[in-house]
Amino acid sequence: MNKDYIKTSNKYPEAVPYIIGNEAAERFSYYGMRSILSTFLVAQFFNPSHNPQLQEMAEAQSNEKVHLFVAIAYFMPLVGALLADWFWGKYKVILYVSILYCFGHLMLSVFEQNLDLFSFGLLIIAIGAGGIKSNVTANVGDQFNKSNRHLMDKVYSWFYFSINLGSVVSNILIPIIYDKYGAKWAFGIPGILMALATLTFYLGRKKYVKVPPSGINKNNFVFISVYALFNLKKKIANQHWLDVAKNNFEPQKVEDVKAVYNILGVFAFIPIFWALWDQNLAEWVLQAAKLDLNTHIGFVLLPEQVQVFNPLFLISFIPVFTYIVYPYLAKKGFRNTPIQRIGAGFLLTALSFVIIASIQTSIDQGGKPSVWWQILAYLILAWGEILVYLTGLEYAYTNAPKTMKSTITALFLATVSIGNLLVSYINHNITEKGFFAQLSGALYFWFFAGLMCVSFVLFVLTSKNLKETKYVD
Repeated sequence: MNKDYIKTSNKYPEAVPYIIGNEAAERFSYYGMRSILSTFLVAQFFNPSHNPQLQEMAEAQSNEKVHLFVAIAYFMPLVGALLADWFWGKYKVILYVSILYCFGHLMLSVFEQNLDLFSFGLLIIAIGAGGIKSNVTANVGDQFNKSNRHLMDKVYSWFYFSINLGSVVSNILIPIIYDKYGAKWAFGIPGILMALATLTFYLGRKKYVKVPPSGINKNNFVFISVYALFNLKKKIANQHWLDVAKNNFEPQKVEDVKAVYNILGVFAFIPIFWALWDQNLAEWVLQAAKLDLNTHIGFVLLPEQVQVFNPLFLISFIPVFTYIVYPYLAKKGFRNTPIQRIGAGFLLTALSFVIIASIQTSIDQGGKPSVWWQILAYLILAWGEILVYLTGLEYAYTNAPKTMKSTITALFLATVSIGNLLVSYINHNITEKGFFAQLSGALYFWFFAGLMCVSFVLFVLTSKNLKETKYVD
């Protein structure tokens, strides 16, 4: 028995190539569409006359819509996860919602001149992209058991590598297609790739380890939490508030719920990170149009192409962090725990916005800074993303109870939704000439840099009280 328990295997699960291939094609479709979305909305709907006096307000309108789209897309993983965990299982949810996703792309291509129908297509894409997202991520972890779980870190790294490979290719190609052939083809090609992603996933159907849905039973996160909240008066001194539920629910399930709340203690600070990060695909793109885009090394970039440096840097540095930085720090005696990595990522993200704010200051003063300054900001943001997102992705899965892994992964992705809702609200307030209308020009980016620093300080003060519980079978 003990011999079987410690036996290890260096063989990767057979389903991994299908999952990674599906993710690369799906991310091509998503990021290809997003690469031109901000500039398309401004040029096609909000300032088609290219009136300089309307530009700032048009950009705020575009930012509001783009960040609201992202907020919906990253709220839907929670819905998709509940459907998978309670009713259908991950495989069926991923397959059926992917088909819906394809129709959303079709609508963007067909209705690129109608704002209402185009927006409806965006809504369908948000439902599709979000509905599969947490299930695809958790499905990676489901393919492992005790014999090969030591390979999980590397597979999650390759999984994330595939995301950025799809993003790199689409961020280079789609802006060129948009520039030369127009929106119909620029939105149509991502739809073709989404269809390919769906087919790839289907072809691997016999290879997957399919964890059956747990069904709805009273021993779940929601029921235990609600019961404990309504029975707090039964709590005795020095007792955890959830322990009052142990008389009516399985004690181990109550302990599992405690683990979820420990995870949420980390997640509480991540929305601010996403409020900043997602601006690299919206506000930063609009800023790039005002830069000197001549690289002086033989080519001139399109504004929508500058964002390609984020996935390029990620592809370059994920292996560096995985195989060099983390092992080196461990060898030198630095624990570099997930909590420490996330905190360091917060600081780097704030630094990237200091650079962006400085660029905007120069633009506001009539200058035309070199695109290389924004590329530097992308480099630092990529380092921050590796430390926050990739670490958080693994942290969410390994610290989640087995029957709630999709749900807890969805809660991690919901932090993206909350962050983007904040940015969407701020931009809506700007269009309504409200309080945040004073965040004009560089002050807008300085505000977010400061917000990230405040979040970092609060994270440091509270994270030392968090306890980790591993749940990997």
